[in-house]
Amino acid sequence: MSSPGSEWTAVDLPHDAMLDAPRSPAATAANAYFAGGVWQYRKSFELGEITAGSVVALAFEGVYRDAVIYVNDTVVGRRPSGYAEILVEISDFLDRGGANAVKVECRAHDDSRWYSGAGIYRNVWLLTAGSVHVEEQSLSITTPTIDDDVATVVVQAQVANRTGSPRGLVARVTLTGPDGSVAASADQPLSLPGLSTTPLYRRLYINGPERWTLDDPALYKCEVSLLDDGSELDTTSSSFGIRSVAVDPYRGFQLNGTAVNLRGACIHHDNGLLGAATFDRAEERRVELLKAAGFNAIRSAHNPTSRALLDACDRHGVLVMDETFDMWTHPKSEDDYSLRFTDWWERDCESMVLKDRNHPSVVLYSIGNEIPEIGSGAGLQWNRVLAAKIRSLDPTRLITAGISGLLVGGDELMAKLIGQVAPPSADETAEVAMPDEADGPKAEESRGVNSLMTDLGSIMAQLMLEPVLEPKLAEPMATHDVAGFNYMEIRFELDHANHPERVMVSTESHPSEIDRIWQTVSSMPSVIGDFTWTGWDYLGEVGIGRIEFTGVDETRQAAGYQGAFPWLAAFCGDLDITGRRRPQSYYREIVYGLRTDPYLAVRRPENIDRAVSHKTPWSWSDVIESWTWPNFEGSRTLVEVYADADEVELSLNGRSVGTKPCGAQQRYRTEFEVTIEPGVLTAVARRGDIEIGRTSLRSASPEVKLQLEADQRTIGASHGELAYVGVALVDDDGVVHIDLAKEIAVTLEGPGVLQGFGSASPMTLECFSSSSATTYEGRALAIIRPTGSGRLTVIAASPGLGTEALAIDVE
Repeated sequence: MSSPGSEWTAVDLPHDAMLDAPRSPAATAANAYFAGGVWQYRKSFELGEITAGSVVALAFEGVYRDAVIYVNDTVVGRRPSGYAEILVEISDFLDRGGANAVKVECRAHDDSRWYSGAGIYRNVWLLTAGSVHVEEQSLSITTPTIDDDVATVVVQAQVANRTGSPRGLVARVTLTGPDGSVAASADQPLSLPGLSTTPLYRRLYINGPERWTLDDPALYKCEVSLLDDGSELDTTSSSFGIRSVAVDPYRGFQLNGTAVNLRGACIHHDNGLLGAATFDRAEERRVELLKAAGFNAIRSAHNPTSRALLDACDRHGVLVMDETFDMWTHPKSEDDYSLRFTDWWERDCESMVLKDRNHPSVVLYSIGNEIPEIGSGAGLQWNRVLAAKIRSLDPTRLITAGISGLLVGGDELMAKLIGQVAPPSADETAEVAMPDEADGPKAEESRGVNSLMTDLGSIMAQLMLEPVLEPKLAEPMATHDVAGFNYMEIRFELDHANHPERVMVSTESHPSEIDRIWQTVSSMPSVIGDFTWTGWDYLGEVGIGRIEFTGVDETRQAAGYQGAFPWLAAFCGDLDITGRRRPQSYYREIVYGLRTDPYLAVRRPENIDRAVSHKTPWSWSDVIESWTWPNFEGSRTLVEVYADADEVELSLNGRSVGTKPCGAQQRYRTEFEVTIEPGVLTAVARRGDIEIGRTSLRSASPEVKLQLEADQRTIGASHGELAYVGVALVDDDGVVHIDLAKEIAVTLEGPGVLQGFGSASPMTLECFSSSSATTYEGRALAIIRPTGSGRLTVIAASPGLGTEALAIDVE
């Protein structure tokens, strides 16, 4: 890999070329202050024993962005989108007897509203097939009828005959059950004219089918083999699930006939310390942790997600809203996809659907996010065309879109918004832009959004009831199967009254609204769920969830909606960029009814008496799960308690601090003022006179040592595997010293390399490719990629704390 004027550097794929680039305050806050650039990748290879008649193709799962692909100095493919798969046949450009060279050029512009990453950030495959083969991505598996006794499985594919002569073959279709046994099989004669593509269609029936459910995601496998006198010419396969999906305003969303409320998490595509690089294990770990935190659905915001993430959702029983675009014809940044949309939208829709249509986890396709033109003019036609295209490719799933009322309302609604916001100060201009349009400090300084964001939540909510919205929402929402509401939850009851046939979903919401939205979801079947912004924190759109206080390094405080350099992460996720749950995640779990124990969250005492200078609707309280405050003994702080209970009693070192009501009317939370002293802080939740749960926080004792903990002690050596090793500063009882920031150095012995190392700090200048990092809230995380089999030892060291080692077996 190289950029113009630089030396070639050896890299392993997948690779994020942007992550190691320097950050600068001159770059955009939207992209985490990383500058764009141009990068090249090259690789030489030989075909080996591949025969002269074989078909050879390259499949790129994702290249960001404007990719140009060369084989032996000839351009063989291009793709403007950074998220569409690229499949290019290279058979005619190869030297089959010697060396071949592949080169990929890509570039990132001012083209994203979040951290995009750059380069070949997803997997690449060299595909080969004989002259008679099943075409790549043509295999389609549907289950049109299902009951407890029999499931009908329809298998379709396209079979290519590249020879000039007709061929008579047998297509064998085999369905394998979750236990590995053959569930159904059939042979079908297939006559193939020369130089043609012939459709294959076969119906099979499975007795006593196992359903794919959230709790038991049973997966089947479909294999199609082409046989010539018993010899196998080609084979292709895909996993699938047997399940039904339906919606209506009376029973809501139904999976296999059972109503399910969607507990949804919006996610961007980056993997925190790995940047945009998409390793299979990183995607699976994210799905595992999101489900463990109470989510049962994911929205891929705002682009098609990776194969690995969908595979993980299939295996773990998580539903997916698969999204196409963040913009159509109207731009949101200077050089974004809108400039290529009219030429490429159809091919990019095909890329997403053909890739994802066999995944049982995918239940909704979103045709766009916060599209300004969706409710008027040419946007109405684009809305119909896009929905029709997706349905033509896959009629089995539901169509939606994340619609922003403020953007759809246009100039009229924006004028009302500006009129309700305090006038700008002397150093601000009167021009105001919405958060999704802000693209960095330069834009923010000229738009005066600071006063806007102070009151944005309540103002926006009321504006969503303005009559101007009704006619602009009517046509696009009637075109969709499910109406998607971004920050328009105040409209649910109104729209249900005016459009009782309308099925709705909260496609995007503020974390502070979870209790009110979930009450609506639980009581109104026509509202099928809520997707919070966001489930997993991400790089870019920096600091949109931050809270800033007067008197705290105000030189680093931004005047607008995004944070000043060196802010790195958005800081609004239920889980941070390392995968640790933040307090709002436990609050959400309680609101969902999945947790009976109360949760303790302590305000940082250093900010108790400071005035808030900045807070947005994406912010949570300035709290942390800790009772270790050695520099604040005798000072007061506030303790927030989250519980689904009638009352909560708080005690400190066995002494009652008090008892307060805590219930749905008070939004599942209450708070106590407490004087800090070391010891044990305990909350007891009661319903009536019955204790339903209790939680304690213990102060860390003065001793400090390193603690290493791996997510897996045995991992595979295959491509895409990773080991995640947490490093924590703890006392002898394992209590974390959240008050300490220590530099940690990590070294490895054995078959592995350090793929990423860092902390969840949302504002840092540290580089994740370094072997040293500073702990944040007492923790750091090392991500190790195996390079072979054997015993791998991870060694962490810190000045004054010695070393600690942990062994991982790579098999």
